[in-house]
Amino acid sequence: MTVLDDRAALRAADPSGMLDIVTGLGAQCHEGYALGLGARPLPEADGVTSIAFCGMGGSAIAGDVVAALAAPRLRFPIAVVRTPRLPEFCGPHTLVVASSYSGDTLETLGLFEEAVGRGCRMVALTAGGELARRAEELGIGRVIVPGGYMPRAAFGLLSTSAIGALEAMGIMPPHADEVDEAVAEMKGVIAEAGPEVPSATNPAKELALAIGERVPIVWGADGIGSVAATRWKSQLNENAKVPSFASALPELDHNEVEGWSAGSGAGFALIALRHPGEDGDVAARFPLSEEIVRASGATVREVSSRGRSEFARLLTLVQFGDLVSTYLGIARGVDPSPIEAIASLKRSLAQA
Repeated sequence: MTVLDDRAALRAADPSGMLDIVTGLGAQCHEGYALGLGARPLPEADGVTSIAFCGMGGSAIAGDVVAALAAPRLRFPIAVVRTPRLPEFCGPHTLVVASSYSGDTLETLGLFEEAVGRGCRMVALTAGGELARRAEELGIGRVIVPGGYMPRAAFGLLSTSAIGALEAMGIMPPHADEVDEAVAEMKGVIAEAGPEVPSATNPAKELALAIGERVPIVWGADGIGSVAATRWKSQLNENAKVPSFASALPELDHNEVEGWSAGSGAGFALIALRHPGEDGDVAARFPLSEEIVRASGATVREVSSRGRSEFARLLTLVQFGDLVSTYLGIARGVDPSPIEAIASLKRSLAQA
């Protein structure tokens, strides 16, 4: 029996309750969506010609979700900004969403102030901190979500509250049915792969054990698959404390695939995230590209989404990946919750 199948040992190895948070992702999505729909004040959407979603780390992935879902339906561009400066196009006709769960992310606060100076239309997405204080002081649109989570663990709150707010502004179409479907499908993932299901019949625990000491590489098709791969990569970094890297097809077939030369794959595990909405050419590339990786000596696995809507497919891939990363951390003997290297780096930067 592994630690993953010993209920007492599993709880002891996860003192901050990351597994409880991960299995509560669906509830977060319902709550966040309602908060976004009901948020006030919100800026006027008429005349908006671009969107810049600004954030870092776990607070930025919400922007990736919004961009992947909204871009095919919008007649203007949406950019996710993870840099210290706004793009030059940002101005009075740009909607800037400043996302910082803590409300105290230095880069996001800097982008917020720059956007104020440029006269952008703005929404602050946060649980509090300086960002909430400044937004209230300036009368800027804001979506306030519950605090108490680590930023990466507030994924559901941040992503769906942003969607709800954009829907309330008339920028995105109604998503209530898609949110309901996604939550129902995530419950299905938990039923099959949650903590109570033993490793012998649990695909998420089995995959975590198969990764073992290998370096996980995550692939997804451009769009929701790429966003899911990015989330998997960051969760593997933070929950399992392992190096991990993400790539998107078809781009990786023009560079990365050459790196998987014979024998170079030993010590790696490739996880390919699949969904039915993949472009036909991209879907055909997956098995061919995977075979090159398999021939290099790497372990290769596929994980499939669930659901009809893009939102459900994305969220079920995220739900499964969050479970895998948490199980992997526990199996490796590490507490999934603390992020000591990140905290140490922030302290060093503050003293520099």
